[in-house]
Amino acid sequence: MLNLSSSLQDYLEAILELAQTNSAVRVTDLARKLDIAKASVSQSVGKLAGLGLVEQESYGPIKLTATGKEQALKVQKRHRMLRKFLIEILGVDPTTAEEDACLMEHAISPQTMDKLVEFLAQEGNK
Repeated sequence: MLNLSSSLQDYLEAILELAQTNSAVRVTDLARKLDIAKASVSQSVGKLAGLGLVEQESYGPIKLTATGKEQALKVQKRHRMLRKFLIEILGVDPTTAEEDACLMEHAISPQTMDKLVEFLAQEGNK
């Protein structure tokens, strides 16, 4: 996974989620979803574009590039696996688990994440 800030990872994940439900992702949609000012969204989208992770023509929709989608899917998977672990294994309520998974997904090492995925796979086979 690229060495992206947690904020940029959140943007990628949000763009992916919006793209899965909307035909076009606009700055306004992203600002609303992340509860962030449109100017901040535009600046971060510019950074993501500079990294080759999104494409956006002036005032047009935001689209993930192939690399951007790959990165977004990795972030989304980490989030879902952490949320699942917190709810199903630790018994954390879904609202808290959602918030904690969002925080944890940025801090957990790839090695720990791999072990968590392995653990959850074993739990599913019991």
